[in-house]
Amino acid sequence: MTLEEIRGQENTMESADRVQSAGAALEELLVAAKKQDYLTVGVYESAKIMNVDPDSVAFCVLATDEEYECDFALQIHFTLIQAFCFDNDINVVRVNDIERLADLVSTDETGEPKDAHCILVTSPSANPWKDPALDKLSLFCEESRSVYDWVPTITLPER
Repeated sequence: MTLEEIRGQENTMESADRVQSAGAALEELLVAAKKQDYLTVGVYESAKIMNVDPDSVAFCVLATDEEYECDFALQIHFTLIQAFCFDNDINVVRVNDIERLADLVSTDETGEPKDAHCILVTSPSANPWKDPALDKLSLFCEESRSVYDWVPTITLPER
């Protein structure tokens, strides 16, 4: 084995650990934000918040799975949301397990499952909310951008 192969294996292991750690941090963040009522769930609801009060958006999660990969309207929405996030320095990640994500953000008042394709973590401008999980995810996104992974994919921990 060459030194480059060993370093490649180490980098792969470090990357897997980073993604797993980011998944745990994302779960922590979503649970904490839900308790504080700082979540906006749904593509259209998120677009409204981004249009009305973009400064309140602290983090963005885009979720899809194999069932929705060919949904072109959803992909266009994702592209527009990502562009908005990039223009406003909002960290954005993808999650490939929409069912697990929907479980985390629960159901709405009518008992129907929410559209978890887009989730925003918001923070009021008057009283900014700080969370260690948000700091971890911001660092993860920054590190991902440094290796040209502009929208990193996070895997949520299994239950």
